[in-house]
Amino acid sequence: MMLQRINLKNRIQLSSFTQLVNKSFFTSQAASTLQPLPESSSTYRFDDDAEEYADIKWDELGFGLVQTDYMYIMKCSKEGEIFTRGELNPYGNIEMSPCSGVLNYGQGLFEGLKAYRKRDGNILLFRPEQNAMRLQMGAERMCMPSPSIDQFIDAVKQTVHANKRWVPPPGKGSLYIRPLLLGTGPVLGISPARECTFITYASPVGNYFKEGIAPLNLVIEETMHRANPGGAGGVKTITNYAPVLKALTHAKSMGFSDVIYLDSVQKKYIEELSSCNIFIVKGNRISTPPTKGTILPGITRKSIIEIAIAQGYQVEERPIEVEELIDADEVFCTGTAVVVAPVGSITFRSKRYEYKTGAGTTSVKLHSILTGIQSGRIEDKMGWTVELD
Repeated sequence: MMLQRINLKNRIQLSSFTQLVNKSFFTSQAASTLQPLPESSSTYRFDDDAEEYADIKWDELGFGLVQTDYMYIMKCSKEGEIFTRGELNPYGNIEMSPCSGVLNYGQGLFEGLKAYRKRDGNILLFRPEQNAMRLQMGAERMCMPSPSIDQFIDAVKQTVHANKRWVPPPGKGSLYIRPLLLGTGPVLGISPARECTFITYASPVGNYFKEGIAPLNLVIEETMHRANPGGAGGVKTITNYAPVLKALTHAKSMGFSDVIYLDSVQKKYIEELSSCNIFIVKGNRISTPPTKGTILPGITRKSIIEIAIAQGYQVEERPIEVEELIDADEVFCTGTAVVVAPVGSITFRSKRYEYKTGAGTTSVKLHSILTGIQSGRIEDKMGWTVELD
């Protein structure tokens, strides 16, 4: 198995955590924004050292914030554009200027990746270097310095190890890791913030959609658009997400799972959903829209393309007109949060189109291979996983 191994236990000094509690960077715990902790259930234990898991009902995990123990913080001044050595801090609120770049002008990026527990108790990360490179791409677009790939991965590893008891038991979910790059320096006029802060926190999660693994029901949005050519739709800036809330909220009020957005120029090509990429299947051919500036280059998307090619599918990255959805055999979505989610129906101009789902479908096959690699059930011949001791 092609795995990278690292032992971080000796790098975490609990005494330093106590000293960090009183730092002025923090205020009270972020209790008002947290998902209530489920009541306790049977206690799970790690296989390696009998350390207890966090005492929650793992079977009831959804995709909501559950407060964990620590987060990682690293700062950078615009003058040097080099991030200093970061450190673990107790999870809590942060203070920043009301004039900060992120609060006034949306100068911020985020990433999302997961940690999975293997059956032997060890923990796997999935392609963290890809998230690091994508953050660097976004930082260049948003005029921000960014952590090096090594700094990014080290921050993720330290965050996961410090919150090890929150990594769900095998098959019960994953630890979702959220790195943030924020323009925290004060700016009154429109200009890049002179100080940036990199924060990484984590939360145990289950399925993203309330449907769980059930097929999604989508609707095509023709009036509102997610991104425009020349904009920032191809990077994971925080400003890409609030604008979809209106269309998404309306769709959910009508009973749909999510929205498919069209291109903003010709308004006939499908692009992506509110938070994930889309694929269509016809026979042995799998097609997905190309990432050319308005579509986020998803890491799960990239992985599914590589797995599908290895499995003998013909994979195309090309513009897809709405009308092609009518004749598709299958449709599925991909993303870190959703993994691989089958689509049961798409509604367009009040007409509903249905697709194959369930056993034997392409999406189920690809989902099984991907999650098998991520969780360590399948040998990682791609060299994608990073193991923490």
